Amino acid sequence: MLLTWPNHVSNTNIAGTVKTPKMTYEKIIRNIESNYTSLPTECKFELKINSKILTLDKETILVKEGQYADKTYFVASGCIRAYYLKDGKDVTDWFAFENDFINSINSYFQNIPSPHYIEVLEPCILLEIPRDTANRLSKDFIEFERLEKTVITKTMLQLQQRIVSMQFENAQQKYQNLLKARPDITERVQLTHIASFLGITLETLSRIRSIKN
Repeated sequence: MLLTWPNHVSNTNIAGTVKTPKMTYEKIIRNIESNYTSLPTECKFELKINSKILTLDKETILVKEGQYADKTYFVASGCIRAYYLKDGKDVTDWFAFENDFINSINSYFQNIPSPHYIEVLEPCILLEIPRDTANRLSKDFIEFERLEKTVITKTMLQLQQRIVSMQFENAQQKYQNLLKARPDITERVQLTHIASFLGITLETLSRIRSIKN
């Protein structure tokens, strides 16, 4: 869902470990091109010199509630979630896996404090793209503008499907459709986060899984 100058507080204060990248810019950009759209050589060069590869540990917090978040992230490997803290409860709102983009959509586009957190669920390699870089590349290269539109369209369609699921599907249907979209999710994401994302209790999810098994 979560698909760029705020006041202050950027994502440089990441509560995790930034290590030597194990994936090259060239490979990451090839992944972006193969999953979205081709980019001209000059655009790829500008993206490379103005972005950053992050290799982060599990449980790293990329964005905190109240933070002005002016970065978007392409997930080269790993898994990330966005979540809210509501009345002391942890409510998962979105997942991002390999070849997805994620950001704090409210903060990124509206220049307001983020209402949620973004957390790394397993060791990740990300391409961090500042908002001003994305805006400039979109202005200078029609291909990058097309990339942004493709990402936004994909996110909107996923959000629409999520709304339909929450309104019209029962708990078992929600879980089955999530498995169809992401068969490996139970191996990579805690069941508590999956239950929260589906809007059901952990007990209900466990019952559904026991019947299925």
